[in-house]
Amino acid sequence: MTATPVTADPILQVDHLSMKFGGLVAIGDLSFQARRGEITALIGPNGAGKTTVFNCITGFYKPSEGMITMTTRAGKQFLLERLPDYQIPAKAKVARTFQNIRLFSGMTLLENLLVAQHNKLMLASGYTILGLLGFPTYRKASLESIELAKFWLEKANLIDRADDPAGDLPYGAQRRLEIARAMCTGPELLCLDEPAAGLNPRESLELNTLLMDIRNSTGTSILLIEHDMSVVMQISDHVVVLEYGRKISDGDPNSVKNDPRVIAAYLGVDDEEVTEVLAEVRDEQVIEQFDGEPDRAHGPANSASMMAGPISETIAHSDADGEVVKVSGQASRSKDAE
Repeated sequence: MTATPVTADPILQVDHLSMKFGGLVAIGDLSFQARRGEITALIGPNGAGKTTVFNCITGFYKPSEGMITMTTRAGKQFLLERLPDYQIPAKAKVARTFQNIRLFSGMTLLENLLVAQHNKLMLASGYTILGLLGFPTYRKASLESIELAKFWLEKANLIDRADDPAGDLPYGAQRRLEIARAMCTGPELLCLDEPAAGLNPRESLELNTLLMDIRNSTGTSILLIEHDMSVVMQISDHVVVLEYGRKISDGDPNSVKNDPRVIAAYLGVDDEEVTEVLAEVRDEQVIEQFDGEPDRAHGPANSASMMAGPISETIAHSDADGEVVKVSGQASRSKDAE
């Protein structure tokens, strides 16, 4: 595989994303970008809304407001909030893993990675009949799928156990197998939800090695949620910090690590203490947010949620295939929210 050169171009652009569950605002006016060929970490205390963001990106939730734009290497743009969930991996080339391991435990490691390629294999088999008759097109596709599965088992340092049931693997190895399975779908953006959760230091090191290899050898962009700061600080190019569904910091790992807002959020101090910390660095804008009364000139209207924040006019929506088409404002509001 050939790596794509790292550029400053965003592969994922999140604009004014809000997700509301009745009166609860899980995500309020969130904007950030993940750049192509980089590892972007989405971090924050428990309940900050990180997994909700992932669920919006990967189609499990349709956001209440906002745009999520995915730009492929070919230059095609897709608004993910407009795509059916099953088309997000197929067309927009976005793959993900979950907090809880979701392997086929009774199947072998090799079979788990072949399952990830079932669309290609089913198409080559003519939806069963060509495969049963042993047509050359199916045999060729089958061999290619096996080779790809072996390639990622090698990368994950699991090739020696290719014929073992996935359920027999240690926990850390199962995590790496999940990532290898996701890579068999050929993603351009790989979303990992707490991949280092429950790993010991040796397993965390193996995970870091795999993720760095994926970035460097394939050019695949990675967006990850992680609580293990040793993982985040060692491998991330860009870090976005959430608290209560809002972005409080955005930058390189060193600047985020030393941001007093991030320190205060992770220490769990109360609002008065946060204000004192912010006053020391003269962050008047964030201090005003803690006062509880939004800026009426730039914030939400009286009828909006106080947490929702301003939503800019949308300048694009997608057609039936999810590709971006330029139109007038308000196209970003999902039908579910109307």
